[in-house]
Amino acid sequence: MANPPDGLPVYRVLTGPDDSAFCRRVSEALDLGYRLHEGPAVTFDGERVIVAQAVVWDVEG
Repeated sequence: MANPPDGLPVYRVLTGPDDSAFCRRVSEALDLGYRLHEGPAVTFDGERVIVAQAVVWDVEG
């Protein structure tokens, strides 16, 4: 597939608390055909761990 499905961008940054819902969102992006771009960024907001993970779509050509 040349472009991501459903008009999604080729570069996305997924963010959220480090929980199972966040892990599912990243897994769903990988299942669609995105790949991880580098490692995640992690911070603590005083209450919980927040994660940011970039994913990219390899555009043909």
